[in-house]
Amino acid sequence: MLDLTSDVADLTAAIVDIRSESGDERTLADAVERALSDLPHLKVSRDGDAIVARTDLGRPRRVVVAGHIDTVPIVDNVPSHVEDGRLYGCGTSDMKAGVAVQLKLAALVTEPVHDVTYVFYDNEEVDAARNGLRRLAKNHPAWLAGDFAILMEPTDGVIEGGCQGTMRVRVVARGERAHSARSWMGRNAIHDAGAILDVLRAYTPREPEVEGLRFHEGLNAVFVEGGVAGNVIPDECVVTVNYRFAPDLSLEDAEAHLREVFDGFEVTVTDAAAPARPGLDDPSAAAFVAAVGEGRARAKLGWTDVSRFSALGVPAVNYGPGDPTLAHTRNEYAEIAKIREAEERMVAWLAGSR
Repeated sequence: MLDLTSDVADLTAAIVDIRSESGDERTLADAVERALSDLPHLKVSRDGDAIVARTDLGRPRRVVVAGHIDTVPIVDNVPSHVEDGRLYGCGTSDMKAGVAVQLKLAALVTEPVHDVTYVFYDNEEVDAARNGLRRLAKNHPAWLAGDFAILMEPTDGVIEGGCQGTMRVRVVARGERAHSARSWMGRNAIHDAGAILDVLRAYTPREPEVEGLRFHEGLNAVFVEGGVAGNVIPDECVVTVNYRFAPDLSLEDAEAHLREVFDGFEVTVTDAAAPARPGLDDPSAAAFVAAVGEGRARAKLGWTDVSRFSALGVPAVNYGPGDPTLAHTRNEYAEIAKIREAEERMVAWLAGSR
């Protein structure tokens, strides 16, 4: 059982101690649903292991506060423990500290200045086809409707606008198979793939400014596949390349760029997710940055589910108490002071006192 009257750090520890690896979120989803159902100012709905709770106060604007309840696989880092002002445990940073802040907001702010939708969803840490927010957008798009969204992803307490897009492509070098004792009768595709790596080594990533935020792109080989047998000259070598691109490009722009960069090679897109523009000129977003971020924001150098909100026409930012560099590590932790700071700032903003 989750006690929403407890200190936010204690609540975070309780959430961490409920195992919720991707695909196994049922126990935590049940606990979240029970805790929210006890709050009379909220209407609670459920789809699978995603829980949505909404106020309906007739406010002129609605904000969505969202966070995923799943974690990567546990590696002897549950149950949680406290040491030197840090709460250690799987998911503390990514993103059960943020989920605890969401729950405290839901319990404490019964008369928010905006109507609020709280979204707690499953399967964020695995392939996109299983993503709970994606499923909600398909099954119940009205549940995600809003004028502004905050994704409680770990940002170390700094507001991060938008997100980068990501695209993976297979770049293929073709050769001609032959016996290695008569290598001159073939053409070695692995050798020819050196030209692909030369392109990557020489590539200079863009650092564009988008709506006042500086993004830093990246183009990197992440897999190399080649070889047939120890005595065969290979006729194919595949380099899988990951492109992280700024939100001034569309998916179509990104694909066109990669085909230009790797001109002369076969290029096949295997995976892609659209970026999201910062949208900080939206009145709700600007007010949030001023109140919670003290006027500061930076670019999100990665992909997050703000992209899904952007696709729904909802401007969104990332803001959470965890440190993203600690996500998915064995010694993952969240600073207790940062968790309490996030709660204080979010409560004050939503109550209209900040």
